[in-house]
Amino acid sequence: MADLRSNFLGIKSPNPFWLASAPPTDKAYNVERAFRAGWGGVVWKTLGEAGPPVVNVNGPRYGAIWGADRRLLGLNNIELITDRPLEVNLREMKQVKMAWPDRALVASIMVPCEEEAWKAILPLVEETGADGIELNFGCPHGMSERGMGAAVGQVPEYVEMVVRWCKQYTRMPVITKLTPNIADIRKPARAAHKGGTDAVSLINTINSITSVNLDTFSPEPSIDGRGTHGGYCGPAVKPIALNMVAEIARDPETRGLPISGIGGITTWRDAAEFMALGAGNVQVCTAAMTYGFKIVEEMISGLSNWMDEKGHRTLSDVVGRAVPNVTDWQFLNLNHVTKAHIDQDLCIKCGRCHIACEDTSHQAITRLKDGVRHFEVMEEECVGCNLCVDVCPVENCITMEPLPAGALDRRTGLTVSDTYANWTTHPNNPAARKPEVEPAE
Repeated sequence: MADLRSNFLGIKSPNPFWLASAPPTDKAYNVERAFRAGWGGVVWKTLGEAGPPVVNVNGPRYGAIWGADRRLLGLNNIELITDRPLEVNLREMKQVKMAWPDRALVASIMVPCEEEAWKAILPLVEETGADGIELNFGCPHGMSERGMGAAVGQVPEYVEMVVRWCKQYTRMPVITKLTPNIADIRKPARAAHKGGTDAVSLINTINSITSVNLDTFSPEPSIDGRGTHGGYCGPAVKPIALNMVAEIARDPETRGLPISGIGGITTWRDAAEFMALGAGNVQVCTAAMTYGFKIVEEMISGLSNWMDEKGHRTLSDVVGRAVPNVTDWQFLNLNHVTKAHIDQDLCIKCGRCHIACEDTSHQAITRLKDGVRHFEVMEEECVGCNLCVDVCPVENCITMEPLPAGALDRRTGLTVSDTYANWTTHPNNPAARKPEVEPAE
């Protein structure tokens, strides 16, 4: 049976599923219920400095994007960090850690970008027995306007500076949480690494306005007729998060830096994909807010069953396995040729493939055969783009079939080659150079 035990920066937990810093981790009541449900760890909702706590709005805090079946695809929130007193949070964290010593408990922190502010709060957090700290450099609303959160995360020099302070003033492992609201995620990751961070976590939420009320002309959620941008999360952000995790995992300057993956993780498969791209563990928020804490049971059993099926004994067998297969476009094999194939036994004759291909692609799918509704790929027109696969409502009805070496590509009239060729050497490339392959790891 697969061993799901996690050891992230020396922080041990019975599985790699942690709850991210957010409303589900705002108090001991929630966290203990989460642990009873099976979560391996939590990142406590972001703590602020001592003194009067922040003030949240007294009203709607979330906007939503739904699928056709009203399944939640994305959630936008305008909530700030914890609005409970620091001393209350610290007391509860200590109590929880004593009661659940086998679970990971990490403190998320956001204080002003001043050395004394960080120096003051770190010993207080350390005294709780927390396993580590997460520096919240990602929150894109409310706190960023005060010079914290994403306002720090978007400036690599500030990231490096604060990480150095934290490494100087605490013994606890330091995880740096990165903002996706930046042109190149590698730059703050490199800065955090240079500052001595033990790991990075990503992504935090994305700047967003999810909708506008067309009766009141106010962005949602609306507070007394007015709205603001917030942080976007949920299944819709997963592709962005996966890409950013992969960018850090394969960057020569940050390769090997431990990563905690965040962003739209709803199923065990999502978690496995993050880990395959280099994440040592994963953090979950929106899925728990949508389906409740017990969703972790499906995540645990699903990941365990998949690992057993594939022969993966421990998490280390999975972490980073996909990273060598992530490359730049210029190194993709231009001699790899595929064609779409429609399984007539599975086809329900809906016509989506034909409409998509006819109107927006390469006019490669027929609609009629002997006057009867029939959909079939015309190989001489098919470029193998796989749009038909993505719009087809029947799983595995349309598949992409590679042409073997030596076969004739009826579209180009050329024989499929068995050699590797990429854009760097293509005759159409004005900057073509001597043949080369992607640099070895």
